[in-house]
Amino acid sequence: MFRAPATVSPPSASGARSPRVAGCAFLLALAALLSPATVSTADAATPVIAARVWPAQEYTRITLESAQPIRHSMFTIDNPERLVLDLEDVDVSPALAGLAGRIGANDPYVKSIRLGRFRPGVLRVAFDLRGKVKPQVFALPPAGEYKHRLVIDIYPAVPLDPLMALVERAQPPTAEPAVAVAVAVTPKSEPAATPAAAAAEPAKAPAAPATARGKPTAPPDRRLIIVAIDPGHGGEDPGAIGRGGTREKDVTLAIARKLKERIDREPNMRAVLTRDDDFFIPLHGRVQKARAVNADLFVSIHADAFILPHARGSSVFALSESGATSAAARWLAKKENDADLIGGVNLDVADPFLKQTLLDLSQAATINDSLKLGKAVLGELGGINTLHKAQVEQAGFAVLKAPDIPSILVETAFISNPEEERRLKDDAYQYKMADAILGGIRRYFAANPPLARSRVAQNP
Repeated sequence: MFRAPATVSPPSASGARSPRVAGCAFLLALAALLSPATVSTADAATPVIAARVWPAQEYTRITLESAQPIRHSMFTIDNPERLVLDLEDVDVSPALAGLAGRIGANDPYVKSIRLGRFRPGVLRVAFDLRGKVKPQVFALPPAGEYKHRLVIDIYPAVPLDPLMALVERAQPPTAEPAVAVAVAVTPKSEPAATPAAAAAEPAKAPAAPATARGKPTAPPDRRLIIVAIDPGHGGEDPGAIGRGGTREKDVTLAIARKLKERIDREPNMRAVLTRDDDFFIPLHGRVQKARAVNADLFVSIHADAFILPHARGSSVFALSESGATSAAARWLAKKENDADLIGGVNLDVADPFLKQTLLDLSQAATINDSLKLGKAVLGELGGINTLHKAQVEQAGFAVLKAPDIPSILVETAFISNPEEERRLKDDAYQYKMADAILGGIRRYFAANPPLARSRVAQNP
């Protein structure tokens, strides 16, 4: 029990202490006991208010959210493989205590997580790993609905090869002449063959190229057309959220998977998803994945949103080098480009691709092809939904900046419109959307047969 010292205040004239003086003495003594020098570490600790885990084949992301930045240090240990994260002035909150239970048996990189007090003021978080990794730990300032975040990205020591995965999934070529699946591949210096001629041309032995009009010409080569499909948002970044709670990242992934299914059925096409699960990829990373598989086209799928619920319809966008074609396109491009702020990008990692993209002289020709692709897709979308704009719009979308891949961004519908939100959640309508996009891709290649591959040199 606390007792105030008798010497804190002088007695009154009658020899007795005034109740008011005695009360003040008690408060002064209590303040002395609770001075900063004696306050416990727990009272000054920064609580972790949320802990999230996003496992994927590409990498596992773990996010710790708090009201204030968390001071931290990180190191790895071999045999067995572990990642150790020391958090300063952090206590085991309920959110942090539940982190271990969020590690699933199917996590490709993390087996388990252990928490313990390493020394006064330092909480140690040990990640038991499934193999050698290349971790990144970085802090993010508040963005969107998130407060301060400490992000732990656990990448494999040897990155996955998306091109090899595509080759392994491709069907082996048939020994029969594949008349219906032939795709013309025309060198850029020669005029393109007509689609009809390309389809009718059976597989033959190579012949010498023609040197004059009317001479026999070499038949077109056959090669696989690769379409990179980019489901917008993911992981920490939910994208737009409809009034019924539908998240854009879920809708875009569902439509993208259906589009991939449709494309993979085409005898001369294969599709690659930039993400095949609920995890975040930076905008430039999506472009890099498309270039890593030598994609012929890049299609980014989104679901639009606006502050007014009556906005509706489908739209298609291409990149602009000079400026947006409308205020709405400019606003949308900024919103989509801000996805990196919400999803969380490690700004300490250099991005040489961005510099290469901005300097590449082939961008203008690629934009021209993108507009052709966008027009073909927009024409097909008009058959299943109202068009928000009757023409392809342009703006500075970061995700469309591949210098050598025709790229479009498809806003499938307005998720902020209750009627369109219900349709976007419908499985049958998602297939209609996938079929419409594939129909546009077919129309594009019918008018623009694929050329011989000629890619700008990629960064290692």
